[in-house]
Amino acid sequence: MRIIDIHTHPVFCHRGKRPAELERVIAHGRRLGIVHMNVLGDVLVFGDTPNAKQLRFINDDSGRVARLYPDYFSAFIYLNPLLGERATMAEAERCAARPGFRGIKLEIANNAAHPCMRHVAKAAQAVNLPVLQHSWSTVNIGNRRHQSDPSDTARFARRFPAVTVIMAHLTGIGFRGVLEAKGLPNLYVDTSGGFPEEGLVEFAAEHLGADHVVYGSDLPIRENTVTIERIRSARLPAADRQLMLYGNAARLLRLQPS
Repeated sequence: MRIIDIHTHPVFCHRGKRPAELERVIAHGRRLGIVHMNVLGDVLVFGDTPNAKQLRFINDDSGRVARLYPDYFSAFIYLNPLLGERATMAEAERCAARPGFRGIKLEIANNAAHPCMRHVAKAAQAVNLPVLQHSWSTVNIGNRRHQSDPSDTARFARRFPAVTVIMAHLTGIGFRGVLEAKGLPNLYVDTSGGFPEEGLVEFAAEHLGADHVVYGSDLPIRENTVTIERIRSARLPAADRQLMLYGNAARLLRLQPS
């Protein structure tokens, strides 16, 4: 099975920028059947709420990776909507005009239910790109001000049905998170985050549809062999597993015709 990893951080804590380091990541991925990786940026290197200059620095790093190896890497634009509409639109448009950017990434500057998310929705529609929102069950980690519970990410998707939203971290959102995402055609879930949990991938396929579950690893924080095997070993038809590992991401990233 061909694989696209929609959730990676090859540049992490300022490391991974050199061509030799990136080529090792590519070689690692190809050994496992990964034909493409999507770069989400070194998103926490400046803390929870990066300023405009720091965002540009992170996005320039991500864009450079995608430009150096365009056949293997794409990138998402990292935004902090707390900076306001003008700054959010400016950074989204600056990056979207450059080759290699195929989406928007949000981390923990704010909760996904915050009113400032209207700036992200406006930017996403202006540049016609999907939004990947870091999500995790706040029952486990608390800090609702910065962390987006799956119910918060689902609320964002519900408020802006014209925006394609990817809820990150299937293991982190758990069974409850899948049910929060149910019934929202513009909302997808990526499979990154934590060790596999038996039955969770099958549960997501049952309630969301296999066409709304997307493979992600969170490389280098997580190990690809484990994150791939959670889908390969799922008790699902081969066609569903191929959608999760490749087809859905190819469609979202526009790596193949619709």
